[in-house]
Amino acid sequence: MDLRHLKAFVAVVDAGTFTDAATALGLTQASVSRSVAALEATLGTRLLQRSPRHVSLTTTGAQVLEGARRVLDEVAHLHRIANQSLTELRIGYAWSALGKHTRRVQKTWAHHHAGLPLVFVQSNSPTSGLAEGLADVAVVRTPLDDQRFETALLGTERRYGVVATDNPLARKRSLKLADLAKYGIAVDDRTGTTTLDLWQPGKAPAVVRNTHSVDEWLTLIAAGQAVGMTSEATASLNPRPGVAYRAVVDAPPIAVWLAWWKDQPPQHLTDLITLACDVYRV
Repeated sequence: MDLRHLKAFVAVVDAGTFTDAATALGLTQASVSRSVAALEATLGTRLLQRSPRHVSLTTTGAQVLEGARRVLDEVAHLHRIANQSLTELRIGYAWSALGKHTRRVQKTWAHHHAGLPLVFVQSNSPTSGLAEGLADVAVVRTPLDDQRFETALLGTERRYGVVATDNPLARKRSLKLADLAKYGIAVDDRTGTTTLDLWQPGKAPAVVRNTHSVDEWLTLIAAGQAVGMTSEATASLNPRPGVAYRAVVDAPPIAVWLAWWKDQPPQHLTDLITLACDVYRV
């Protein structure tokens, strides 16, 4: 079994189409299709149901997907262990890094650790690139229920509603959950912080639009095809023409954690946690 075939299979599931998976991997669509077909041939079973516009997992495919993710995560971890001589400290994030605190953390870190640059790396995965080996530590805003990782709470952030500037809600200074429930809502079900559990039973938005990146999410909202809700960090780092951010006054705050491999904490981890916690207290 070739790891490239597993990567192609997981990428197709995450992206939703062979075309988008090929773009994410930097390959041709034909190459991705051959890799998935080779994996199915190796296992002797069909993993994906294909149609002109999308793909879906078969029952067996759903089971194989879970194992494929574990294999790729562990391989990435092995690469991390083999490259322990770090020349930079990579912080993974899915959407908005540390929001308005990002630049201050970078500048303060550079002053005290000139020989170890702090580099932010975007990865729209549940572990913000940590499990995939893209980052040494990761900023996560959803609970990370994985025994391989340790986490430290950095602080909390307010929730903001996100609407098109020509939406009547944009004329309000602040919003409530009930305001957003009148519209279809765009969410990222892999890394997003918005779930229907935020609303009381029977009062949640009736239509949910799944998205796979902050750019896709904002484009949908700017077109007036949905509204959204996110952390104040997104409002700080992702301004967009045609989009208005408004504080949601009755929504609970979002906890922000820093995560790292339990058996491989990076150097100067304590310094980084202290610095991040300090800026969130300001």
